Amino acid sequence: MNIALVFIFMIFGSVSAAGNGTADTPTTFKPTTPKAVPTSQPTPVSTPSLQEVCMSRNSSCETCLKDAKCLWCKTNSKCVPYPTGDVLPKSSLCSLSEARWGVCWVNFEALIIAMGVIGGIILLAVLVCICCCCCCKKDNKNKYAKEDEKWERKKKDRQEKSAEKRAERKAKTDEIRRKYGLMKDDNYQRFDNEEA
Repeated sequence: MNIALVFIFMIFGSVSAAGNGTADTPTTFKPTTPKAVPTSQPTPVSTPSLQEVCMSRNSSCETCLKDAKCLWCKTNSKCVPYPTGDVLPKSSLCSLSEARWGVCWVNFEALIIAMGVIGGIILLAVLVCICCCCCCKKDNKNKYAKEDEKWERKKKDRQEKSAEKRAERKAKTDEIRRKYGLMKDDNYQRFDNEEA
């Protein structure tokens, strides 16, 4: 900050000297050192406790619930700190039907019931999905086993048909060879024919 003032003084000092017609005279500038200003120790600021914060928001439910650490009790219209050690506020603090947390229009009883229902629905949906996956997997295994069996039967049928056709072709070929005398006799038959 002081350096900026020095530069501003130098600029305006040279401009004013140029305006006066004394631009020939050299200006000397002695920078001043800033004096140390005694500082006092800052006073420690105490942070208010959670009880004090919640008590300061006692005007309405909406102002109380702006801080998530506070709980509004509708019976006595007080903003109290939410008991962090417990999941649910104790009945000595405020009854569940009259306790509000998060939003003013839902009490803890309704919140617990709604969370239970939603949790049950999610659990049921997960179980149904698991059962469906297991059943589909089992059905797929059975389906694939049936398809494999079907393909094996078809393969055997094709092999049997091809063996039958091969035998028929061989029989026809042998018949044609016998008809034209091209049939080679077996060695045993030939041996028998030579003796006779």
